[in-house]
This record gives sequence, structure tokens and C-alpha cells, in this order.
Amino acid sequence: MGDPRGFLKVRSRREPAERPVEERIKDWLDVHAESGLQDWTQEQAARCMDCGTPFCMSGCPLGNIIPEWNDLVRQGQWEDAYHRLSMTNNFPEVTGRICPALCESACVLGIHQPPTMIKNDEVTIIDQAWDLEYVKPLPPERLSDQTVAVVGSGPAGLACAQQLTRAGHTVVVFERDDEVGGLMRYGIPNFKLEKGLLDRRVKQMEAEGTRFRTNTEIGKDLGWDDLRSQFDAVVVAIGSTVPRDMSIPGRDLDGIHFAMEFLPDATRRVFGKQPIHDITAKDKHVVIIGGGDTGSDCLGTSIRQGAKDVTVLQIMPQEPTKRPDNQPWPTFARLYQKTSSMEEGGEYVYSTDSVNFVGSEEDAAKITVSDNTQTEGFISDGNGHVTGLKVVSVAPGKDGPFTRQPGTERVIPADLVLISVGFLHPDTETLQAQLPVDLDGRGNVARDDAFQTSQDGVFSCGDAGRGQSLVVWAIAEGRSCAAAVDRYLTGCTELPAPIVASERPMALPRR
Repeated sequence: MGDPRGFLKVRSRREPAERPVEERIKDWLDVHAESGLQDWTQEQAARCMDCGTPFCMSGCPLGNIIPEWNDLVRQGQWEDAYHRLSMTNNFPEVTGRICPALCESACVLGIHQPPTMIKNDEVTIIDQAWDLEYVKPLPPERLSDQTVAVVGSGPAGLACAQQLTRAGHTVVVFERDDEVGGLMRYGIPNFKLEKGLLDRRVKQMEAEGTRFRTNTEIGKDLGWDDLRSQFDAVVVAIGSTVPRDMSIPGRDLDGIHFAMEFLPDATRRVFGKQPIHDITAKDKHVVIIGGGDTGSDCLGTSIRQGAKDVTVLQIMPQEPTKRPDNQPWPTFARLYQKTSSMEEGGEYVYSTDSVNFVGSEEDAAKITVSDNTQTEGFISDGNGHVTGLKVVSVAPGKDGPFTRQPGTERVIPADLVLISVGFLHPDTETLQAQLPVDLDGRGNVARDDAFQTSQDGVFSCGDAGRGQSLVVWAIAEGRSCAAAVDRYLTGCTELPAPIVASERPMALPRR
């Protein structure tokens, strides 16, 4: 390290400024007012300690060589920093913006000071690299005679495809949507991840030789068995797309939707495309069930669409502001931190469970909750549309950590309810029918430590295999799966494999 006493000279942490709330809620652009190189960037990078064991590297599933590129940022050596960063991460412009920064939770400096700004250094490096034209296509020196089909163009599929293309294989990525990117394209709002960042990566991958087939759903437009017969290897990277539902009375009322029906519609509208479900929060009382990152994305989107008001329900209590004893360093600590969407408006209600949805008085009279008490009628529009959600406060008690508290029931007005309580497993119906693979106990595509499924030559990576997780883990899985596929095809590999399929994070933050 160039300045081992830097953390003693600069003790405070400087966060990038965000645009004023009243300005940013009127558009869908990045919420930040500052991006790229700032006059304080290199000073902040100097806070990285000369620690003997960089736990930040083990906290990151990609194994990013963080201390080295932090020091290169400090020195302003952007080309070297870019090459060091891209050795371990295919898409740092994505992780640098939306990753919860597992590395920062493991930062040694974070034991007694605010941790180093690893995430900001990462995004600054890649932004500088694009601006200074250091990012170039890296086509293989020679081509093999092997072909690979990658099904799904999320972060796992794209990382796997890029690695295999650079190794010399002919790779075709199949995507059922009209554009490449998966969750990054349609699941994450543009104000958190501008889609131009994806477009330029896709162009780079095309220049390297990766081929893309959009509007192609494997299992319908092309059979899984046909795909396997046409390619030397197949990678299943279809994500975990089956949402967790809520089996409570009134669920069949109109106006109740999954978050991943609502968010893609909003993004499609931003880019002038026809929405699929035609859901909008405009002029509505919105209730979001689930307080994770997806719930926060629904909040920011609802505000921008002109909702009357937004309530976000979370069954868990509010997170602590300091690291609790049961989440010791260097594990990821679930701490309370306002997202940009939370700063824009809406109300978060913690320690609250949903009892039943309410519609018209006629509908409400038919709804009976678990304790055999009738629900209260609520303002009705008379056509079976949701008009409210009955909730109850919970607290630790004899019936468990979420014991309902008598006398706390109340009804929250709701014209639109968005369910954001996670995902169960990938949609494997057609895969199982056409190319049966073993599933694990949670319904994910089972694989060995080398990412190979029960079908020879068929591999699985990302959320499809490990279950709902983070983008940074998806990229790590894609890179590791690529190494396994390369070894399967050629007998050996020089591709890096940062993880094995069975590896789990030290602590997994809620998505």
C-alpha cells in the first residue's frame, strides 16, 4: 500500500451526493448527482488499510483484489485499476451500483471506523475505464469446435457466456424477453441501474463473438431436448422466477399483483414499450408487502408513477443501527439504512403481518380469518377489486417470534397491492418435461460442485441452482460454471472459478 496511514489522516466517509428528491421523482434517471471521478475519490481510497489479511476479499464471492485496486485509485492509475478489477468481475458497473457490498461489511477498518468505500471505488474505476476507452472487446485468439447454449441472460448467464466465448467456444445466449439482461433489464428500475450500462456490455460481448437470440423461450419456441442435441453443452441460467405467494383470504381480488409483474411493466413504459400486465400505481393507494430491496424498488417506482400514498409492510422489526452480537464481523450485518426510495416518501410499517385482503362489503362478509372472526367491511367499488388490507401487529410470544397481538388489527386502504416476499424456485415445468434433471429439496436445479446437473453436458448456475440470491453471487456462479463447462469440453481449463456450487455466503442479506 502506498499510504498505510491513510485511514488515520482521513477518518470520515464521504458518500456520493444524490439529486434532490423533488427533482428525481419526476424522472427515471440515476438518483445520484455525483458519479465517476470526484475531487474526494482518491482521498477516500487512501483510507484502505495495509491490513495483513484483507477480509474484504473473502467477503466478496468474486474474490475481488480490493486492496490492490483501491491503492491504484488512490494513485489515479485508472488503466491498471481497470485491468485488476476486470480480472475478477465481468460487470463491475452493475455490482458497483446495486450490490449490498458484502466486502464493506468485512472491511477491517469497519471494526472501529466507517468502512472503506470499496463499492464507490469499484464503480469509479469502471466508469473511468469506459470514459477513457480502456474497455475493449477481448475476442479469443483461436476458436474451438465446441458449442454452448446458455439459457437466460441475467448476470449468471452473461458472465458464463462471456467467459466461455473468451475461451474460444461458440456461445449462443437464449433470452425469452425482447432484450438481453434478465432481472437487470426489467426487474431493477432504471433509476437504480440505467439500461445503457447493459447495452454497451452487450455490444462488447457481440464484438467478442457471443451470439444472442432474444424472443426465444426454450421449452416452447425450441425444445430443451432439441437444444441439447444441437449443442455440446447447455447452461441453465433461468433464474428463480416462481414468486412466493400469500395464501390469505381475499387473494383472488383484482388489483393484487406480484412485484415482478409490476416492475417490468414500469420499465417497459419508460422505454416506450407495451406493458404486459398493464399495472400502474398512478392515483392509487399502494400497499407493498415485503420490505426488502424489491419492495424498495416498488416504492420508488410507485412514487414516480404518481401514487396517492404508499405503505410498505415488513413482518420483521426495524433493523438495528449498529452491528448486533449475533452478526459479528466479518459477516454481513443486517443494519437499518434508508434506501434512496425510502427518502422519497412512503411509510414503512414494521412488525406487521397481513390478515386478509378486503374488497367490497359483500366480498368482506364472505371472508373468514383463521381465528373464525368475520372481517370488517370496507369502502367498496363494488366490482371485486381490492380496497384494503387488514393487518395486525406481531411481536415475540408464546406462539413464536411473530405472535399476533390482540387488539392491533386495522385496515389499510389499498387500490393496488404488490406482493414482494421473495421467490420459491425456478420455473422448470418444460425443462422437467423435455430434459428431466434432478431438483433439490427446494425445487432448484440440482448440481454437483462442478455445476453439472444429472443430465450429462447440462449445467446450472445462478439463482436457478442456488436459489434466490444476489447479483454478485450470480456473477461468481456464472464465472465458476464457465470454468466447469470448459473443463468438460476440453479436459482442462484456465478459466478462474471463484466458488464451488455448494459454497454459501457467510451471511446473506435480504434481497
